[in-house]
Amino acid sequence: MELPARVRVTRPPLPLAPALRGAAERLCPQAPLERLEAVALAIAGGNVIGAHLKWPGGEQQGVETGWRGRGIEEALTATVQG
Repeated sequence: MELPARVRVTRPPLPLAPALRGAAERLCPQAPLERLEAVALAIAGGNVIGAHLKWPGGEQQGVETGWRGRGIEEALTATVQG
């Protein structure tokens, strides 16, 4: 899966660090952050630009508007399921 050169997708440990938690909350405001079982984050230039959050019974994904349609959504899904 090809991503833009400066984008990387990672699966951080849980619970999320405060800065990552804030980014996840911004991108996926409806997600129950206290119940997360898996997280994948897309990072570009030190900023979180996408998140895929999974919890028992649900999941949510959010990618900043300017980054959509560049393979990031697929990479986030593959990473959180891996």
